[in-house]
Amino acid sequence: MKKILVAANDTKGSERAVTRFIDMFSSCHPETVVLLYVETYDASFLMDEMLGDSEFAALKEALRGTEYQENLHKRAKKIIDYYKKVMENKGITGIETVVKIGHAAEEILNTAKEEDVDMIVMGSRGNRFEPLMMGSVSREVANSANLPVLLIK
Repeated sequence: MKKILVAANDTKGSERAVTRFIDMFSSCHPETVVLLYVETYDASFLMDEMLGDSEFAALKEALRGTEYQENLHKRAKKIIDYYKKVMENKGITGIETVVKIGHAAEEILNTAKEEDVDMIVMGSRGNRFEPLMMGSVSREVANSANLPVLLIK
């Protein structure tokens, strides 16, 4: 595999996925790792179901340049920099970091297509309440992707 997308966030499932990814690819590193973090708004697990694409786009535009959005960016940078450093400390190179805003599953799938990756690696669960409220992001990615998806428990 030449190019692998690793979807990361601030959950324990994501941390396990990154750790397992490092373990699995310790002897044969991919040429490129696309490390993706998707910013979501508080209570977005409710908004995903209630807002259509145009409403979500309007919300993103309304929040652009606000302190709230700046705090989301700072949080995303902190998380993505942490995982990048963990990977680099284990000898993984060629790491591209990407931060997107939106519906997590859609952004993971879109980024995989844009970056022409060979595989997606992600945790099987994020927030324990998400599956009850909106369905599992990992399930949606696995069911919709046209490429291998490795879900880490």
